[in-house]
Amino acid sequence: MTASIRTAQSTTVLSERRGPVLVLTLNRPDRLNAWTDELEARYFALLDEAEADPGVRAIVLTGAGRGFCAGADMADLQQAGAAAGSMEGPMPKRERPRWFPLTLRKPLIAAVNGAAAGLGLVEALYCDIRLSTPDAKFTTAFARRGLIAEYGIAWLLPRLVGQSRAMDLLLSGRVVRGTEAHEMGLVNKVVEADQLLNTAVEYATELATWSSPASMSIMKRQVLQALDTDFVTAADAADALMPEAFRRPDATEGVTSYLEGRAPAFRPLDPK
Repeated sequence: MTASIRTAQSTTVLSERRGPVLVLTLNRPDRLNAWTDELEARYFALLDEAEADPGVRAIVLTGAGRGFCAGADMADLQQAGAAAGSMEGPMPKRERPRWFPLTLRKPLIAAVNGAAAGLGLVEALYCDIRLSTPDAKFTTAFARRGLIAEYGIAWLLPRLVGQSRAMDLLLSGRVVRGTEAHEMGLVNKVVEADQLLNTAVEYATELATWSSPASMSIMKRQVLQALDTDFVTAADAADALMPEAFRRPDATEGVTSYLEGRAPAFRPLDPK
């Protein structure tokens, strides 16, 4: 059986359409959705499909059962540690980087329903927006496993919560509940467990209904690029993008739909 067929048949991530929103559910509930290579391949393949589908305008990521993602599967982590111990030089390059979700052009919203630890927390940070339950558990965990700040979290976390709080979370590996995570800016909104997924889908549907797919895609890129530039550079980049924005049909449709008091009929993203 080829790798592509195995990925297509895998149930490690479930896919469900809710109108213009695609809901992806990490589906290893007996392992708190611990991350494996098979799960990653399935998740990335579904993101590829979502990018190519003009009917999908936003994506929600959540976990089955009691967890969001408890990090790397410990069996896989043990094997990786044994392999790395006998390896010289840098880690081998992956077919696609772990931060592949950051390249997604469409909004990606995390509905954190339980433990988000280590790599699981990193995957939540790769999402554009995070909703969680009050009791969801967030932990970097790396220091308590003898590891380092992996997969770019040392870049992402300080930009979300500030340097001091990021250092606390990284050095201590302590567990932060959803309410505290919201207070420090790690999550955007706290929602009761029985309403979490519906609230995330409602938010994603609002984006899909009222926001231009092209505008959202460009703004996602602008924000990431602006994190490493000064204000003037970011402002100049926006000035360069504005004429193109005015020439797109979405600009006319956005104004017309507002004046007519109706939902806009924005065009889907062009295929890559």
